[in-house]
Amino acid sequence: MTPISVIFLVISAVVVWGGLLGSVGFLMAKPEVDAYPEGDIDE
Repeated sequence: MTPISVIFLVISAVVVWGGLLGSVGFLMAKPEVDAYPEGDIDE
């Protein structure tokens, strides 16, 4: 692999895993929705 491909591999892995860890951290901090938006009731 060329050095540029390794750099892009590392950058993409950091973006993907960083997003996953950020999402998990957010859900652990605030797992429940405080209020749902008003909407129509299906009948």
